[in-house]
Amino acid sequence: MTDDAAAPPLATTPLTDLHAELGARMVPFAGYSMPVQFDGVMAEHLWTREHAGLFDVSHMGQILVTGGDWPTIAAALEAAMPQDVADLPRGRQRYALLTNDSGGIEDDLMVANRGDHAFLVVNAANKAADIARLRDLCPGLTFEMVEDRALIALQGPQAEAVLGDGVADMAFMDSATRTVMGREVWISRSGYTGEDGFEISVPESEAVGLVTDLLKDDRVKPIGLGARDSLRLEAGLCLHGHDIGPDTTPVEAGLTWAIQKVRRPGGAREGGFPGAEVILGQIENGAPRKRVGLQPEG
Repeated sequence: MTDDAAAPPLATTPLTDLHAELGARMVPFAGYSMPVQFDGVMAEHLWTREHAGLFDVSHMGQILVTGGDWPTIAAALEAAMPQDVADLPRGRQRYALLTNDSGGIEDDLMVANRGDHAFLVVNAANKAADIARLRDLCPGLTFEMVEDRALIALQGPQAEAVLGDGVADMAFMDSATRTVMGREVWISRSGYTGEDGFEISVPESEAVGLVTDLLKDDRVKPIGLGARDSLRLEAGLCLHGHDIGPDTTPVEAGLTWAIQKVRRPGGAREGGFPGAEVILGQIENGAPRKRVGLQPEG
């Protein structure tokens, strides 16, 4: 039996059939069949920089976290990540890292304070391992993988204008429940392109309708994984498994900015997360290597 024959079938997203109708070139990615391009990577890259690009990111892991009031949830989550979760205001989200005992980055993610629960968005390839790690490190909490919602991202300088007045008051990294084009969604003002934009979690049954309505706007085009990668690379954003990984510490990765003062040496809640001794030591004394960006000429 060949490796291909032994491999499990690729998973699909609620938008897979729509991608085919739109002429997408589909490729395997993190166990899913995903669109790598529609009109070409460069054209899609430039369109997103100038207008509004629509991405299917439904392969990402969406996790609901419950188990008490916010202080209880936040204190438990801080045992798994070096971020200040306790002081995250309601309706806000923060970039976070899951670290291992060697100080390496098992995954990067977003964590949002939704009042009586937390909402996490994790990388597709790591979501099963992430939820297992979180359950082990935070035994007092309940982690539920959301299986009945799609996740899309509208990115680019015209994204706010496309979505309308319902999101105009949202600041960068706000996270809320709003009505977009007549549909109640979970939405954050964030993204992975370096542009202004929004990530929108929508019930699976309404995903095709929402995307179809968005694509009726001449400012919006569908964008594939190819341009998503080139956009994040141009913006200097890390991709787990490429620029960062289990053998890369946050300090080596140039992500020290993501560790708030309260969790650093001398902070009120210093350490207490996996690999703290290594990471805090590197913050104080430097790291043996560091990720840097290369800026081409022309």
